[in-house]
Amino acid sequence: MAAKTDPGVLRTLNEDSIATDTELGLLVLSDGMGGYQCGNVASSIATQVIVEGLALGLKDTLHHTSAVAALIENVVKRANRAIYLEGTQRAESGQEKTMGSTLALLLFQNNHVTMAHVGDSRIYRLREQHLELMTHDHSLLQEQIDQGLLSAEDAATSHNRHLVTRGLGLQAEVEVALSECEAVPGDLYLLCSDGLNDMVDNADIERVLNSLQANLPLAASQLVMIANDNGGEDNISVILAKTGTQASSAPKKHGFFAWLFGR
Repeated sequence: MAAKTDPGVLRTLNEDSIATDTELGLLVLSDGMGGYQCGNVASSIATQVIVEGLALGLKDTLHHTSAVAALIENVVKRANRAIYLEGTQRAESGQEKTMGSTLALLLFQNNHVTMAHVGDSRIYRLREQHLELMTHDHSLLQEQIDQGLLSAEDAATSHNRHLVTRGLGLQAEVEVALSECEAVPGDLYLLCSDGLNDMVDNADIERVLNSLQANLPLAASQLVMIANDNGGEDNISVILAKTGTQASSAPKKHGFFAWLFGR
């Protein structure tokens, strides 16, 4: 496993927040939204509430996939309420009016991968040298693409590409996108904020991951470097984790993939 976050070229404040827990097999990335005040506070609340909530909840949860997904959804909604409450309290005291953040979350459990997603932070998977986007952006731009109003080429230069339609803390309740799949040995997962995929196209991401998947820290650094070389217009955060290829003596309650990812 490897993780890296960088403010980028044009910004001094890093509003991204990342967290990993190798025992739980948990990866969390949150991007404080640039259009809102105190994005760094919102993203920090998100990662802290989620990591602490899952660390406690997984101790008591039956590790069936459906139970794990329900727990993740509950904890993410708890983080949403915490950010929303913080923003409301700040507004009442005359401070910032709105706080918000995105979320990309991945949990390895029982040889399965559960993903949660809110906003435009992304999860990719590299399998057999092919890069696949596992999430669908919650953004105005993506809605326009889905409706056939905008081409992918035009979307790359659109001024609306940072307008999200869903985020943590923007409203009292949030809809969490959840998905799951089997953890196949050798799969490589990438979580990233839009500071990466706005600056580095999928073909270049795929090339870096294929060439450096044996050295994930170097791969993470290379992705950030390319994003900065291409302009570094936003904060850049990446988390990389690779599923294991052999059984482990780690406790079975977590599943061996949770203990081997990144090795």
